[in-house]
Order: sequence, then C-alpha cells, then structure tokens
Amino acid sequence: MRALAMALTLCTIAAPLDAQRSRATARKPVPKPAPVTAPADVKCPEQLGVGVKTHETFCFVLAGRNPTDGVLVTIPSHTEATLTFDLHNRHSYSEEEVKAGRGFAKYTAVIGVLSMTGDLLGRGAVQTEFRTVRDLYDRITGGAGPGGTKAVAPLGVEHISISIPPGVDQVSLLGEVLEAVTSAGREIATPGRPVAIISNTQVKYVPAPPPRKPRNH
Repeated sequence: MRALAMALTLCTIAAPLDAQRSRATARKPVPKPAPVTAPADVKCPEQLGVGVKTHETFCFVLAGRNPTDGVLVTIPSHTEATLTFDLHNRHSYSEEEVKAGRGFAKYTAVIGVLSMTGDLLGRGAVQTEFRTVRDLYDRITGGAGPGGTKAVAPLGVEHISISIPPGVDQVSLLGEVLEAVTSAGREIATPGRPVAIISNTQVKYVPAPPPRKPRNH
C-alpha cells in the first residue's frame, strides 16, 4: 500500500511538469505582417507635369483597350493590396474665353483598372464643371501662361480605391468613357487621347511571406 501511494504521488507531480514542458515547447504563432503604405511605382506614357500648389506629379490616362498602352503601376508582392489615386478631369483653361463668358465646361470621365492579362479589377469616375479659374484643382508648372503655368490643368478630384488580388504584380489604367461639353463643342474618348488625369498614386499592402527554402535531403 505504501508503495502504491508513493507511485500515485509521483504521477501527480509528473503530470503538471509534463504539461509545463508541453506549453514551453509549443510554437508561438507567427505574427501577421503589418500593412505598408507607400507611393506607387508608376510608369506614365504621357505626363502632364508637377502641380504648383500640391507639388504632385500629374499623369494623363489615355483611352485604349491594350493594357500595355495604359498607365502602368507596379504592385509589391502581397497577400492583400489596395491601389489608391486621385482622379481628375482634364481642362484647357483660357482666360480670354472666361472673360468673354464662354468659359463653361462640363466633363464626365471613367477609367478602368486592369490586370496585364486584361481582367477588369475596378473602375473610377469623376464628373465636374468649370466656370472660373477657382474651379481648377491645381495649375501645372512649365508653361507659357501666367506664373509660368500650362493651359491644361486638372479639374475636380475623386479619391479612387481599388482592391488588387494576390498574385497581380502590375496593373494598367486605361480611359473608357469621356463626355465633354466645352466652347469647342463635344468631345468623346478616342484611342490614344487623354480621358482623365491621375495624381497621388499609392499602394497599401500586406507583404507576402518570403518563399520557403527547399529542404536539403
């Protein structure tokens, strides 16, 4: 009986010790990488220039269907990613026409965000009206206008957010729809012509884990 009692006591002591060892050797869960927000790597086929007020770089989005002809944005390797940018209409400002009472213009532009295989990932749209120079979002440096600004300027702004699936490492922005009413008449989207303008392009993403190293046999 004394031997049996001692054996039971040893088992009772050993059980908590085994549980402690098990907890100590249990692997800790790998923490999920924190999201990263960074300016996007943008390849712009036709650049408008740099803004006087915002100091942002403005890029034309051209009408077309071939992803290689669009504004190309590189997306870092990710498990989750969101592409954001500011979308503007394109306006040619004329102080003479404004003074003559012919300055009114109205624009609607729609662009698509596509994978490089042509899959549509999302769309962005912006609609604005122009009456006076105060309606312009910004003026662009490097022109012959007042203060050395260009006549073409971004008008209005819509903040666009598009989810990018894992495995997509580059996207293309292409113009789809343009409805413009100006003193020169009506204008629609034709291939290769500017439909809209983008700026402030950023990518927010959760980095993908590094590839596993092959085991040595």
